[in-house]
Amino acid sequence: MQIGIITDSHDNRERIHAAVEIFNQRKVDRVIHAGDLVAPFTMDEFQHLTMPITCVFGNNDGERIGLKYKFKDIYPPPLEQEIDGHSVVVMHEPDCLEAVVSSGKYRVVIYGHTHAVDIRTDGPTIVINPGESCAWLTGKAHVAIWDTETMQVEHIEI
Repeated sequence: MQIGIITDSHDNRERIHAAVEIFNQRKVDRVIHAGDLVAPFTMDEFQHLTMPITCVFGNNDGERIGLKYKFKDIYPPPLEQEIDGHSVVVMHEPDCLEAVVSSGKYRVVIYGHTHAVDIRTDGPTIVINPGESCAWLTGKAHVAIWDTETMQVEHIEI
C-alpha cells in the first residue's frame, strides 16, 4: 500500500494542486494531511484526489467547523490508527515527539508544524515529516510517499 503524506499546506492552492497531481499520478491508496490546511476552500483542490484523504487539525486551522464540513475525515490530533497492519499516530505539533517515538507504541509517527523535513528511522519506528508543502517559509515544497510493504519513504519536491 502507498500512503501519500502532506503537511502545512497553508492555503497554497498552487502547491496543493501539484501535490494532488503527484498523488494521483503515483496512484497512492490514501493521503494523510498532518495539519495546517488553514481554510476550508483548500478542499477545492483536494477534491481532485482519486483516493481518500484523512487529516488532523493543525495550530493554524482556526475555522474548524468549516474544515469539518468540507473535510469529512478530519480529527483533532493525535489520531491513532492502524494502516496495513502498522500502528500509526498522526499529529501536527511535535510536542513530546521523542517520547512518542521512543515509547515503541507506534511503528510510524507522522507529524508536521516545523516546516522542516524529518524522515528517519529511530529503532523500530519510522518518523515522517515531509516538511512544508506550501513553500512559504523555506521556499521549497515537499510531500512524501510511504510504502507500507517495504517501509521505505520517498521524499518528493513539488
